[in-house]
Amino acid sequence: MMTKLEKRIARIFNDPNFKNTKVAIVSDAAPQRNGVGAYYYDLGQYLEIALKDLLVIAPEIKEGKWSGGIAVQMPGDPTQKFMIPNPFRMWKQIRQQRPNVIIVATPGLYGVFGSIIGRLSGAKILVGFHTWFEKLTDLYWGKVQGKVNLYYFKVSNGLLFMLGHKVFANSEHMVDIANQQGAKQCELVGTPLSFDFANAPLVPGTNEIKNILFAGRLAAEKNLESIIQAAEDHPELNFSVIGDGIQRGMMEDTAVKLANFTYLGWKSRIELMHEIDRHDALVLPSIVESFGTIALEAMSRHRFTIVSRECGITQWPALCEGMSIVDQGSNLSEHLDKVKKLTSDEVSEVNSLGYKRAIELNDWSLELWQKLLLQYSE
Repeated sequence: MMTKLEKRIARIFNDPNFKNTKVAIVSDAAPQRNGVGAYYYDLGQYLEIALKDLLVIAPEIKEGKWSGGIAVQMPGDPTQKFMIPNPFRMWKQIRQQRPNVIIVATPGLYGVFGSIIGRLSGAKILVGFHTWFEKLTDLYWGKVQGKVNLYYFKVSNGLLFMLGHKVFANSEHMVDIANQQGAKQCELVGTPLSFDFANAPLVPGTNEIKNILFAGRLAAEKNLESIIQAAEDHPELNFSVIGDGIQRGMMEDTAVKLANFTYLGWKSRIELMHEIDRHDALVLPSIVESFGTIALEAMSRHRFTIVSRECGITQWPALCEGMSIVDQGSNLSEHLDKVKKLTSDEVSEVNSLGYKRAIELNDWSLELWQKLLLQYSE
């Protein structure tokens, strides 16, 4: 028997011409490793159900080892890799499938090679613009390294924008940046939910804010210091952190110092869903965040979701109705003072609206992707 989600997917992908569309996704991001990797893994889950022929070309991480090319340590973050793919293997894969449309997800060499090979193969190229690397310069790279990296991304994005038939982003802010950098009428697209998150039965919550979770890369842009400060200011609340990155040591040290702070390490996507279900709220206090998929995932699990105004997800007015947003000039600790005053009914109302809006965005996103892929497969 089909689940409610599977019935909705059948309804959304109802164009008889869509099933025969050949689509390839090319990405430097390993599936589920970061926000971009999660986006295309999730989109791919739905497309695998709807299409006869879907090709995904991306590096993989198996037992901690990267595969899919030559792995070079990312400057400023040894937990991330810059992958150099085998262009001849990519050429063979794309020529064998002969896709109508290639979705290029990232400005790395996977994306560059994929766009060039796709063009030579006659495919239409859709370019995803998800990360504002220029904004991360001061957080990760020194003056010299920063200039080198910025030059690379300027050239790479410029090449992708030139080769692409369409550019898209999942927040208005990123759309504006892409257009400023020369994109051809960048279009706004939504963010799909993980099939597993959207399909699994909801686990009832307590509608009280006591156990708080952060999940994501442990890096400077996530503003992890604000979570530590909140844990110090609120000993009556329990804080958990999931993820890996260059600030992992800081999380481990904090877990030793504070009784109400727990570092849970890296978790798989399914494990992450179970942890969200186990907690009352999720926080995402980032100072730079193109969207914030984890916040959407928490909303889809009927959990109270707190985000900073800098997160791209706050640019979706409908989603804002189901979130709690930290005002500019405030901080997470001060915001939690306000959240603690909410009644159980008020928390439940926000959670219910957040869940509804997350599901609505998922359906709208899939409908838009069907429209885009059909439009450019002709």
